[in-house]
Amino acid sequence: MNSRLPDAAPTWQAELHLAFHRQGERSVLGENRHRGPLRVQKALYPEGDGVCQALLLHPPSGIAGGDHLSIGITVDRQTHAQITTPGAGKWYRSGGAEASQTVRLEVGPGATLEWLPQEAIVFDGALARMETRVSLAADARYLGWDILCLGRAAAGERFTRGHFSLFSRVDREQRPLWIERGRVDGGDAMLASPAGWSGATVCATLQCSFPELPQQAAGLLEALRAVAPGDGAGHGITVLPGMLLARYLGDNSEAARLWCIELWKILRPACCGRPAVLPRIWNT
Repeated sequence: MNSRLPDAAPTWQAELHLAFHRQGERSVLGENRHRGPLRVQKALYPEGDGVCQALLLHPPSGIAGGDHLSIGITVDRQTHAQITTPGAGKWYRSGGAEASQTVRLEVGPGATLEWLPQEAIVFDGALARMETRVSLAADARYLGWDILCLGRAAAGERFTRGHFSLFSRVDREQRPLWIERGRVDGGDAMLASPAGWSGATVCATLQCSFPELPQQAAGLLEALRAVAPGDGAGHGITVLPGMLLARYLGDNSEAARLWCIELWKILRPACCGRPAVLPRIWNT
């Protein structure tokens, strides 16, 4: 008896390029080009014309082995863009091929970008590579975060197989403010080591950079350090030359996200000159 084996699952090579421009008093999404299942449906204005909000959608709802996603976002002069996602991203277990996501963010003179994706969940057995590069003009403003979860906590899953690698870089006028690179294999000793993940499964990093930061750093640190994660997890906040950095290390993705939101509420008026208005999608 002859039978045909099922075809291998298709892989996605997806690209998205967004360019935000200023038209009078309005920030607009001037370019919206995509290939594959990665897109923004329309621009939203929950705060009026000054801030253009975009929801980044990945219809397959997860990244599988062999998928490669490329996201490029440009925010032009005097424009304010806010990018978020409707739900958690998922990196599925791979049968052998590595998956990747590359994000490049360029923020022009006098422009503001808020990069606020919801958490990314790396399944046990995933082979994942994540890269984010941020390029800031001399007087650009940037407020962003990334939340990474190893394994599906609700299922009691740990990251015992596979690997993930991370690269993050923030430049201002082509000079680095922050560079971080690392790779962890499933079951790696660094996951348990106090010098690494210390047994935790969730890590969050918040970055904030704006021209007036040196003058406001002391007051911001005092206010931010008064806010602790709801689960009592390890955390820290510091100011580096040109950047404020906050980090969470624990086991609760919701607590990590809520802590980042509380910090964002304090930082947004200072960095962006606007009160904190929560994106409606975060409540759905």
